[in-house]
Amino acid sequence: MIQLIMFGMGATLSLKDFAAVVKSPKSVGIGVIAQFSIMPLIGFVLAKLSGLEPEIAAGIILVGCSPSGTASNVMAFLAKANVALSVTLTSITTLLAPLMTPLLMKLLAGQFIEIDLVKMMWDIFKIILLPVGAGLIVHRLLGQNIKYIEKLLPLISMLGIALIILVITAAGRDSLLEIGPLLILLVMIHNVMGYGVGYWFSRLTGMNEQDSRTLAIEVGMQNAGLASGLANLLGKIATVGLAPAVFGPMQNITGSILATVWSRREPKQ
Repeated sequence: MIQLIMFGMGATLSLKDFAAVVKSPKSVGIGVIAQFSIMPLIGFVLAKLSGLEPEIAAGIILVGCSPSGTASNVMAFLAKANVALSVTLTSITTLLAPLMTPLLMKLLAGQFIEIDLVKMMWDIFKIILLPVGAGLIVHRLLGQNIKYIEKLLPLISMLGIALIILVITAAGRDSLLEIGPLLILLVMIHNVMGYGVGYWFSRLTGMNEQDSRTLAIEVGMQNAGLASGLANLLGKIATVGLAPAVFGPMQNITGSILATVWSRREPKQ
């Protein structure tokens, strides 16, 4: 299911979606650095302070070490942020994930669970790069005809994520009943701090209001589906997979609220 979702992402991309790298390299560079530093570090601190079982705590770090998700592009549009920058950052962080996510997990989550660095790199390569690459090729071959497929992709992605959350929730039912409220609180803190720190980090580095909104959303909203898939490949979907399962719906609620607030305010410089 995750490979199908990532194929859908690739099928909607073209070279023009990476144009922001040329137009505003500073914003892209800051965004990539923020994506792979802020959320992993916040996740690590929360995991250390949580007192949760090590495998469940590792799931919080795994969410933080994942790239941004495609839902962030929708939220960026609603929030009157820089949609082109949002799409570029989502694409680049996704393509960097096979390298960055395993390295960060080894560094930050190695004390919680055993991480096979090479295996995780290969797993993410199979989950992300292969289907995204296939999607890019299909987009190239079909040209304008891709719009018919694009109409189905949001529905397929929505159903896929719903099914993934369903499976994880069922598998981790007992743990969720025991630590659910605490995990929900930690995930909410992780998500909201991502927005806040991402925004002010951007402002402090001299970015304008519109780009800062973009980075806030990109940093705060993670690819919870990818994190769920990795938890499954680790054979720990009922423990490591719990935080991603909670994070996915949570970020869509908080992201919608943030986007609604910002949509009522024109971005200033």
